[in-house]
Amino acid sequence: MTKQEYTITVYTENHIGLLNRIAIIFSRRKINIDSLNTSPSEIPGIHRFNIVIDETEEVVQKLVRQIEKQVEVLKAYYNTNDEIIWQEMALYKVPTSEIAEKALVERLLREHGANAVVIRNDYTVFETTGHREETEKLIKVLEPFGLIEFVRSARVAIIKSSKGFHEKLQEFESIEPGEAVKENEYLNQAEEVFSM
Repeated sequence: MTKQEYTITVYTENHIGLLNRIAIIFSRRKINIDSLNTSPSEIPGIHRFNIVIDETEEVVQKLVRQIEKQVEVLKAYYNTNDEIIWQEMALYKVPTSEIAEKALVERLLREHGANAVVIRNDYTVFETTGHREETEKLIKVLEPFGLIEFVRSARVAIIKSSKGFHEKLQEFESIEPGEAVKENEYLNQAEEVFSM
């Protein structure tokens, strides 16, 4: 199996220490996290993690099963880049004196979809969103103008085929007390393979 970039989406309750326990799952297996974003989700009280790693699907499936064993984790999914819509935001600080020519600034904004968010006498800060390759192109463009600082956010992603977590939450809430909860979908797939 070949490695590729996967985004793991995790819906959790917001508890202290959970991020550390999830990070340990990756560090024990010596897996580098390329990007990590946590934020509130569309449901009050439920948080969403987007974790980007470069691994094989088999390893990612095992990681998702381990993450779902955490008590506060409600559900975890994994997707390839083709299955999600994603963006990263980047900020670039350059000396204003180097880009003082108005035509140059307008060209940069137009070609790279950037916005000037702060313009001061000593520096100007540009902001853009896009995929990593797109934000890195602007770094190369701005380096000759004395790029002072650059920072890129973690990935934010939405699963294309998802109807949101509301539906899954309603499924959890409809389970009668004492009724068995459905097993993890990845475990079900594994059982089907082994029973053949």
